[in-house]
Amino acid sequence: MAALVAAPVSFAQESAPRPLFDGKTLDGWKVESGKAEYRVEDGEIVGKTVEGSGNTFLCKGPFRDFVLELDVKCDPELNSGVQVRSHLYEAGSQGAKRHGVGRVYGPQCEIAVKGTAGKFYDEAREGKWIDGEEPKSPEAAKAFKSDGWNHYRIVVQGDRYRSWVNGVPTADFSDGRDKEGLIGLQVHGIAKGKGPYEVRWKNVVIQELAPGQAVPEPHRGE
Repeated sequence: MAALVAAPVSFAQESAPRPLFDGKTLDGWKVESGKAEYRVEDGEIVGKTVEGSGNTFLCKGPFRDFVLELDVKCDPELNSGVQVRSHLYEAGSQGAKRHGVGRVYGPQCEIAVKGTAGKFYDEAREGKWIDGEEPKSPEAAKAFKSDGWNHYRIVVQGDRYRSWVNGVPTADFSDGRDKEGLIGLQVHGIAKGKGPYEVRWKNVVIQELAPGQAVPEPHRGE
């Protein structure tokens, strides 16, 4: 009788945090949807509005489960966001008929001074807050600083989405529509005669999570 040989079993390995941005170039990133300008300056990604352009996104991916940490500074007259598990509308789709081929859509973690920072908006799809209309708490509504850098931590694992702004919990909800997708840094479109405005990102670090992996402790206190 022939001996039975057990087939090797492979397990997804837990990864270490790694930079998504090398501090020098935009290698591996791609501008999608609009015409805003992106450049690297002093180790930062700088996004600049262009009059007449719609929302623009600097994208990389796809990614599935992960912890994303970054610092962002946004002109108070501008709002921005971080797309996670997002996609591009393909030719022939209903979304493309409404928004155009190649338009970025999906969950966006809000960057804004109006009390909504850290909430999640369904960009170019349902066009509403995914995590409810109100901020999670009065503390969450006040977490974002208009006059300096803000630290974001976004955890996406399975169907669960969570965010913190400057260590304050700002969103925690479940949504099963998007299993993986792009990360995108948004420069919002502006009205005619406005701007130009800028938004800056630095210290962009991701840690991809294996299925069932315990979420690591934050680099900074929460």
